[in-house]
Amino acid sequence: MIMRKKSKICALLLIVALVLTAFAACGNNDEPPTPPGDEDVFNIGIIQLMEHPALDAAREGFMAALANAGISAVYDYQNAQGDSATLSTIAQRFVNNDADLVLAIATGSLQAMFAETDTIPIIGTAITSFERAGVVNSNAAPGYNVTGTSDMNPIEAQIKMILEFVPDMETLGIAYSTNEPNSVYQAELARGYAEALGLTVIEGTVTTTGDVQQNMLSLAARADAVWIPTDNTHADAMPIVAQVSLDTGVPVFPGEENMVMGGGIATLSINYFELGYQAGVMAIQILRGEGEPATMPIQFAQRYNYILNGFMIDELEIDIPERYLNYVQFPE
Repeated sequence: MIMRKKSKICALLLIVALVLTAFAACGNNDEPPTPPGDEDVFNIGIIQLMEHPALDAAREGFMAALANAGISAVYDYQNAQGDSATLSTIAQRFVNNDADLVLAIATGSLQAMFAETDTIPIIGTAITSFERAGVVNSNAAPGYNVTGTSDMNPIEAQIKMILEFVPDMETLGIAYSTNEPNSVYQAELARGYAEALGLTVIEGTVTTTGDVQQNMLSLAARADAVWIPTDNTHADAMPIVAQVSLDTGVPVFPGEENMVMGGGIATLSINYFELGYQAGVMAIQILRGEGEPATMPIQFAQRYNYILNGFMIDELEIDIPERYLNYVQFPE
């Protein structure tokens, strides 16, 4: 009996000793151990040229992609409000804070970020041409720490679409900002397509939103219709563009759906939320170690959408070609 009691006591003491040893091991750490299965929390910077619906939608799409994939991230969202000096300051901030990845929205943002680091992965979105921006070797093989999604529009189809709404058009005005390389490139393409269709092209350029009203009035006095690329300066000034169009009766055909709903007539456009989502999927691959920007080809929009602004069409009394009737929307 006594021997059996001693055996039980020894066994109990051994168990207590093991438990105390385990607690002592835990106490050697300053922080509690990470539960199994927890993912890393990534530090992601977002540098955006300015606020307007298209760029905002691209940002929201990017974040939605990461959220849907279960990626844990802390976002440092910084908006430059169109100022190039501020872009550089933001880029330096992300380098100093050792961001795990940066989303650069619009060409100026991408160029500013690229100038500050060759090691932090950069995903660009709402970039018309990565090649023209000078941040990749080619779309197929970027070669540096940059990749992303392009918002190149179906410009030729957009110009042909204008002729369906304004069949007697002889002169096309093109309005864009010379400060935006993406806009300059799109304007070059549009001029070529329009002239190939036998149209006379008049260009009107701006450098700030303060130039937009006078530029639009000048174009409206000489052109039968005006086309605007995915130009951030004009996107920010669409209420001004809309008012000039209403005052002069000259229809405006922007290259992007949010600009159309802000005061244009119609377009065949990409969806910026979807474009940002595509960029987010690319970022997920990089964060998970499944890809590197240098070897990830630039991606383009996978589909396009027709969109018509019913209010502007009614106000300018424009006849809608029958095949576009199902795409009419009215601004909220």
